[in-house]
Amino acid sequence: MTVQPVSQARVQSAIALASSRTGVDFGYLLGQAKLESGLNANARAGTSSASGLYQFVEQSWLAVVKKHGAEHGLGWAADSIGQSGGRYYVTGGARAAVMGLRNDPTAASLMAAEHASDNKAALESTLGREAGGTDLYMAHFLGLGGATKFLGTMASNPQASAAALFPAAARANRSIFYASNGQPRSLSDIYDRFAAKLAGTQADSNETRAANLQFAAQSLALQGMDGDATVVTGTNESAADAIAWATSTMNQLGMRNAAATGDSVLRPKPDHARLAYMMLARMGG
Repeated sequence: MTVQPVSQARVQSAIALASSRTGVDFGYLLGQAKLESGLNANARAGTSSASGLYQFVEQSWLAVVKKHGAEHGLGWAADSIGQSGGRYYVTGGARAAVMGLRNDPTAASLMAAEHASDNKAALESTLGREAGGTDLYMAHFLGLGGATKFLGTMASNPQASAAALFPAAARANRSIFYASNGQPRSLSDIYDRFAAKLAGTQADSNETRAANLQFAAQSLALQGMDGDATVVTGTNESAADAIAWATSTMNQLGMRNAAATGDSVLRPKPDHARLAYMMLARMGG
């Protein structure tokens, strides 16, 4: 069976939809998807059960779908998930369909956003401080319990070996836990490396910005708009204003991504929200 690739336009539209529905920042969700899968909705890990745009492992996926699926039209999937002995399972022969949702950009983005929202509340309650984008990524990568352990230990002993603290995760993700010379990385080193990747995705930030600016401009041109026309985005802004906002948005995404700051990833910046609206309008979302 041949798996057809999903276009990046569709992937970004799905992320924009998830941002607009859940309130989780578009920039954070986009950065996480880039880091996890390179925006490849069909990505699969070779060392774990992780799959899809956000590389959900099986148990994390089943847990979030069970909790939030019905809120987003996936009630059938949520209803088919049971729990026994602290582990989730799928009943009634629906396992393939439920797990396959990880490779659907819309379902994956919505569940990633809900997962981030849940983890943010839990981390802040435990740590006694606001959780930033990198903290949330650690919760996605290690699970909530693992992230709490990681962040708590890092606060008191940042140079501790991450591999010693998480041996199973280190075996499955050697390039993250060990340097090229085989030396184990410290907790602070791993945290800082994730922060840098989330902040910039430096290698393609300029390309992404240019592509999305062109995407926004084309959406206006295709609808026959000019400087005096009205962009149908729900905000009644002019076409000129929309282009200005798109430009500003891409500057924000390329230079000050919320993923690596303490900014609230659950309160989208106006620039990110407007980009989401424009992308949804273009894609018919």
